[in-house]
Amino acid sequence: MTDPHRNTYDPLTPVPVGLRAFTGRDAFGLWFSLGIGLLVLQAGSLLTPGLSLATALAAIVVGSAIGVTLLAATSVIGADTGLASMASLRPVLGIRGAAVPTVLNGLQLVGWGAFEIIVMRDVADMLTRQTFGTSSAVAWTLVFGALATALAVIGPLSFVRRFLRRYGLPLLLVGGAWLTWNLLATVDFPALFARSGTGALGFGTAVDLVVAMPLSWLPLIADYTRFGNSPRAMFRGTALGYFLANVWFYGLGATYALASGGSGEGMLIAALAMAGGGAALLLIIIDETDNVFADVHSAAVSAATLVRLPVQTLAVVFGAICTALALFVPFASYEMFLLLIGSLFASLFGVMLVDHFHVRRRHIDAPALTLRDGPYWFAGGFNPLGIAAWLLGVASFHAISSLAPWIGATVPALLIAATSYLLLVSILGAPRPSPAR
Repeated sequence: MTDPHRNTYDPLTPVPVGLRAFTGRDAFGLWFSLGIGLLVLQAGSLLTPGLSLATALAAIVVGSAIGVTLLAATSVIGADTGLASMASLRPVLGIRGAAVPTVLNGLQLVGWGAFEIIVMRDVADMLTRQTFGTSSAVAWTLVFGALATALAVIGPLSFVRRFLRRYGLPLLLVGGAWLTWNLLATVDFPALFARSGTGALGFGTAVDLVVAMPLSWLPLIADYTRFGNSPRAMFRGTALGYFLANVWFYGLGATYALASGGSGEGMLIAALAMAGGGAALLLIIIDETDNVFADVHSAAVSAATLVRLPVQTLAVVFGAICTALALFVPFASYEMFLLLIGSLFASLFGVMLVDHFHVRRRHIDAPALTLRDGPYWFAGGFNPLGIAAWLLGVASFHAISSLAPWIGATVPALLIAATSYLLLVSILGAPRPSPAR
């Protein structure tokens, strides 16, 4: 059976309406799966013991609700237009201006892909050492890199319906259920809730850390919802799937870290494996491949808006780059990496949401996306209003992070960028696309 959605559409060309077969169930399955993983467990472990468990769980719910709402709203843009994420930025920043976040997106996706491969490799290698007494880090790196690249080449709909539904989600649910059951059976929850936080982490910073995880998917979600059969279905499926997953695994990470004293990178996974969770971790590792799939596939889709090469070819290139980075580049920490993503892309997509829903009334003139001197050419290919609002949001993020980190910077920066763009457009006006010639 041939998948008609197998990367056959140029990212700058809308997917034909008759072939948008991605359902709400598909969106739920994809984003539930992407919201669960080893990195989410480790990110949750960063919240305790700096915060008490009750405060950490509150930060997880608040941060997840904020991040998921923004993620689901952005998913509607892909369903409305049938365009890839980076293509949808051209009406906001201009045809040339959109190249800047496209390059940044490629860099951060490569970084995420390498991180995911490293985490999967390290856990798999630790399990093989414990079980068989052998180490094969290089082999695991090559296996996970090759598998993710192959999945990226077959395309999103085939991935969801052939891999995720049949194998990924069942394995993920079994692994997650075991970790949850083990936690409920072995942990003294009244004692954990009675512990006070050390105060090393503020509530606002914790919310920022939680928000950063769903916001890290903003630059690529439309690459999948462009195949959606309904904007409403994409919103509901994305919101429900990612919220449940993010709260579940952030909560597991925070609770396990506090109970075991294994807070932070690597320590939590080692503690879980020593506690008999090796089989559950192995199942989650297998499903974790979906995160690298998304990174590699969307990096290829983003690059295809700048270079005229097939997405399949670019997927192979980016898969090889992620694998090479995982082999040769040591990544010591990713907490600041998450916060940096929030500073760059949260503000940008605040501007984009205002532009799509308010300025352009959910319409993009797709044939004009490549027209020099067309409605999206603005001033030499750059939209000064969109760029100014974006930069103001980024500057606000870093100013708040330095001067008042306890309030959290991601959401205020997004609101500042969105409000600034709305004011600029209201005062100066924004050119609307004319009918394509």
